[in-house]
Amino acid sequence: MVVAALAQLDRALKRALPLALAFIVVLLSVVPLPVPEYAVLAPSFALMSVFYWTVHRPDLFPAWGAFAVGLFDDMLSGAPLGLGAFVLLLVHFSIVAQHKVFRGKAFWLVWAAFAIVAFVAQLVTLLFGFALKGALPDTMPAATQLALTIALYPVATAVFGRFQRVFLSGG
Repeated sequence: MVVAALAQLDRALKRALPLALAFIVVLLSVVPLPVPEYAVLAPSFALMSVFYWTVHRPDLFPAWGAFAVGLFDDMLSGAPLGLGAFVLLLVHFSIVAQHKVFRGKAFWLVWAAFAIVAFVAQLVTLLFGFALKGALPDTMPAATQLALTIALYPVATAVFGRFQRVFLSGG
């Protein structure tokens, strides 16, 4: 009885790992660093997480998880509430719709797809900023943030991939 309960707990914790890591990454992304303007230029770790887990383990990263991660990111970063949730939900749905395209592809193809998705996500965010403020936001910080997000995606993939191999290899 105890062994069965522990096995069930183990399965539940493994199933929750991708979502838990996404929340942890968002939490770590708002830790202040001694870098000038870091809050404005910080890469979108939430986007990296949602993209990675939706591509590699969509069974463990549902749409409501992308929405919740986006809301959490909005609350911590000070972005308009719901904007990040909306963008991450769009990302999730677009990846799920094209899931077979991503499975088993070379890393550089997935990275290129991430770059396109990150660009569209940043564009949507800028357009919403324009709609809310009535003026086009400064695009230089957005471009820098986009470049950092794309450049750091391989690092995030290595970290998430390690967790996947160690904790989720059995399915």
